[in-house]
Amino acid sequence: MTSATDDLKLAADFPKATEDDWRKLVDGVLKGAPFEKLVAKTYDGLKIAPIYTRAKGTEPVFGRAPAAPWQIMQRVDHPDAAKANALALRDLENGATGLEIEFEGGPGARGFGVADAAPETLKKLFDGVILDAGISISLHPVLGRGNAGEAVADLIEAQRIDPAKVDVRFNYQALSTMAVRGGAPAPWSEMEKPFATVVAGLMSRGFKGPFVLADGRPVHDAGGSEAQELAFALALAVAYLRLLEAGGIALDLARSAISFRLIADADQFLTMAKFRAMRRLWARVEQACALAPRPAFIAAETAWRMLIQRDAYVNMLRATMATFASGLGGANAVTVLPHTLALGLPDGFARRVARNTQLVLLEESSLAKVSDPAAGTGGIESLTTALCEIVWSLFREIEKAGGAFAALQQGLIQSKVAATRKAREANVSRRKDVLTGASEFPNLHEAHVAVEDVEPFAPVPANDAIAFEPLSPLRLAAPFERLRDRSDQMLKASGKRPRVFLANLGTAADFTARATFAKSFFEAGGIEAIGSEGFSDAAGLAAAFKGSGAPLAILCSSDKVYAQLATEAAKALQAAGANHIYFAGRPGEREAELREAGVTDFIVAGDDAVAVLQKACERMERT
Repeated sequence: MTSATDDLKLAADFPKATEDDWRKLVDGVLKGAPFEKLVAKTYDGLKIAPIYTRAKGTEPVFGRAPAAPWQIMQRVDHPDAAKANALALRDLENGATGLEIEFEGGPGARGFGVADAAPETLKKLFDGVILDAGISISLHPVLGRGNAGEAVADLIEAQRIDPAKVDVRFNYQALSTMAVRGGAPAPWSEMEKPFATVVAGLMSRGFKGPFVLADGRPVHDAGGSEAQELAFALALAVAYLRLLEAGGIALDLARSAISFRLIADADQFLTMAKFRAMRRLWARVEQACALAPRPAFIAAETAWRMLIQRDAYVNMLRATMATFASGLGGANAVTVLPHTLALGLPDGFARRVARNTQLVLLEESSLAKVSDPAAGTGGIESLTTALCEIVWSLFREIEKAGGAFAALQQGLIQSKVAATRKAREANVSRRKDVLTGASEFPNLHEAHVAVEDVEPFAPVPANDAIAFEPLSPLRLAAPFERLRDRSDQMLKASGKRPRVFLANLGTAADFTARATFAKSFFEAGGIEAIGSEGFSDAAGLAAAFKGSGAPLAILCSSDKVYAQLATEAAKALQAAGANHIYFAGRPGEREAELREAGVTDFIVAGDDAVAVLQKACERMERT
């Protein structure tokens, strides 16, 4: 039996929408501004249009098996092996399907890690962990700090476990470690043979691998672009492929020994495109080697550089977006950095949130049920293809320099990353790249966030024979956090934070937009914004300013009200003792008049906020 609505076509009475129709509507909103205003650009120069049509003639990019979930990896980084073991067991009991073992001094340790790879340490670390129960173990041996891979292999054999039944990724990553360290113990030509011997030995013992990690983290951590990260990872993989083949390992077996790690950040579409591009690029290398392409194992880790110390709970949102994007992009395993890691060693709650971020997306949102959901979508397909083209060009440049190690020695990779880092830091300072909770919408009254009472390890000089410029990691929020630290010191010393008075003129409708902008601008630097009602008389404004106890003031209102009241308001504030008067917005033709009245700085979107806030702090420290 059918109902009268079964054949109802809801769009039947509407004309078919076209791109031209959409452009006409957009042009009306732009009011004469160029359409290019809506076209974004990545740090690789890729243009991202506001709308795309469906891509035709595309094929899905396959990574995981159909409907298979990604591995939920959990960092194991407590320096005390017994405590690390207790945390690991709790993680496995509560939903984690793999353990990410970070050792002290590794490029991804973030200041913490298991103290060493001695047999007795590893025995404590894996006590009670059933290694052949289907869980994944991801090791990160540290160059020159003991062979963690062979030590774990010995432990598995001592327990009489079939190596083929243990899912362990050994992750030898000499090149990425040297890139972060800025040096090498010997020329790469002298390291290749021992490296290949270790891998061949583990293969002969029956381990499936993968054994070698092409790790893009150093470039992303240092502020590099998506294409630079992919080109670096691809160059590492090719260097390892040559090394293993030269060591007597058949090419088909050698490519299976290599896995990848990429960073997932809060840019959803670029992250999805990046993971898809990595698979296409590696397939092209396989084809060049006369190998039929097979899906590589690609692990994801949420971005270190996007973590903030202040209002750390906002990191949960960024991690969720990064996990979502990497999962849909086909990552085989995902490690979520706990939201408090930038503050110290995460406690049990932070570890639980990191696990549950993935569990909710997998179990409640069923994200893994569709293979490559981005296939055919115009925007992501376009980004994927454009990334592949740029990456291949960068990769060829690295190869022309002699490969990854030679390119590091020559500073080729570092110079490209440094240029992107400089541009990125400038955009963060100008708040064009928004860091919610740090550069925008800061919370000066944030709740205390608990971390473990464990000191981060002090870096140990490697005393490498060969030195070059390191790829030093950064966190983008650090300049704003340093300003917040100065504010905390002033609060501790005097009982109050540095303050700025919001000199609001007119009605709420007049001043709210610019007052909100000014509050976020100053509080990003730890300068507390003291609000006020709107004033139409200069005397009332001056009295309110005096009562606030703030040494600084910023005029906030609409252009219409500024024309009527700003000059007299500035004079009144100056007479009331304001040692610096800011003006929210552009002064236009009235700049000279306003400066004569006492206005000293004009604050607009796109200003170098860090520079302005540093000067404001210095002024208040002198008073």
